[in-house]
Amino acid sequence: MRTKIFIIFFINFLYGEIHVFNRSAGTETEIRTLPNVKSLYISSKDLAKSFTSKIYENKDRGKLVLYISGKKIKISGNSSYVLIDDTAYQMQQSAILILNDIYIPAENFFQILKVTILPGLNFDSKKELLEVDVVRFNITDISIEVKANGTIIRLGTKKPFSERNISSFINKHQWYYLTIAGASIDTTKINNGLTRGVIRQIESDQIGKTAQVAFKLGTKVISHDWYQSLDPNEIIITLRTPLTKIDDHIEDVKEKWRLDVVVLDAGHGGKDPGAIGKYGTMEKDVVLDITKRAGSLLEKSGIKVIYTREEDVFVPLLNRTKMANEANGKLFVSIHANANKNRKIQGFETFLLRPGKSEDAIEVASRENSVISLEEFTDQYADLTGEALIMATMAQTMFMKESEDLAAIIQMELDKRLNSPNRGVKQAGFYVLIGASMPNALVEVGFISNPAEEKRLKQSSHKQKIAEGIFEAVKHFKLSREKFLVSE
Repeated sequence: MRTKIFIIFFINFLYGEIHVFNRSAGTETEIRTLPNVKSLYISSKDLAKSFTSKIYENKDRGKLVLYISGKKIKISGNSSYVLIDDTAYQMQQSAILILNDIYIPAENFFQILKVTILPGLNFDSKKELLEVDVVRFNITDISIEVKANGTIIRLGTKKPFSERNISSFINKHQWYYLTIAGASIDTTKINNGLTRGVIRQIESDQIGKTAQVAFKLGTKVISHDWYQSLDPNEIIITLRTPLTKIDDHIEDVKEKWRLDVVVLDAGHGGKDPGAIGKYGTMEKDVVLDITKRAGSLLEKSGIKVIYTREEDVFVPLLNRTKMANEANGKLFVSIHANANKNRKIQGFETFLLRPGKSEDAIEVASRENSVISLEEFTDQYADLTGEALIMATMAQTMFMKESEDLAAIIQMELDKRLNSPNRGVKQAGFYVLIGASMPNALVEVGFISNPAEEKRLKQSSHKQKIAEGIFEAVKHFKLSREKFLVSE
């Protein structure tokens, strides 16, 4: 089903506004424009409202993040670049930062949206008219399961389709094609699906009113079939292969153990500043900088990095490990800066998830866990105390030895680079680590409450040393974990 929404912009230069009429919804809004400028500039914040987009703002850095059709759009004041899901696009003119809003060159920006997000968008500068044809996707998701005798592909749909409109075949180049007439497919979501089992590559395309998905097969398929499920709505494809050979099984096991995805968690963020130093330094800013530095080093080395946050936004604690698990992370490192009433205390330490064994470990965990008071829904934490917390941590014992090794390596690598005291590896009950189905640790990189250490934590050179220590620790841990995977 394809629903057309025509949004008409009437530009009134006298009042510096664009009138937005959404004919489908029957609503009317306005977007401010800059008067007395050669090109038409529009307000980013008003644009977000017209698209009912979520918006995140970083006033200190002069940045705005909009979410349109599932894409993250990052706009910076006084810059001609726009980032869409971390891909940079350049406009002919720079955006203009005025009174906590960013005005963007309309024609350039609309063209970028058309190419990347909204192919049905058409802007006529002479008629001062913008039309948006919003596609409502009804093939929206994909997941792949591996069984001993084949691979199962599940395509999430918004409705069932007539089986007369669905066909499939395998061509001579070992591509399996599934075609659905009358369907609209979210090609970005489907093409970014994780490949596994017999699937080596996924390509989807919208051809008029027909959706097509193609899967490159890595091995011979004995038979293939598909059927529809109504609860939930899915098209389920089965690709049958000979029973898995022992060598294939070994390769699958190796793949699971390869440390190819690292999740970096910058503590706090948004309305939660974390600890604040004597000179006003906020923990959330320090650890985000360190996290990005460490992530950049890891990415350059070929490791995929998942960030629980890349901007100054608030992320609930348990959502962080949920994000890590959904991204199939192989390692989870949460980065924080410490604080203590005694301003003389300084140094770095790394924590494991277990009920606190010492007073200072319990104190640190209590401070980090106190962020849940800022969360909208806190019922999920109600049972995570006392015996329940012990049971939750016991569920992670399969990763405990690896987490201990990781923590020890982090301390060793930081100790090589920092002059501050090495406070060792400790155990405490951190909510942010609960549920991480992978080796995990929480690093306290220094005491922001210590004035001297606060000054160091503001220095780029010091933060870079910490980032390099975390990077080297992950690399060291990766080598120790994967050494037995090398084929003889």
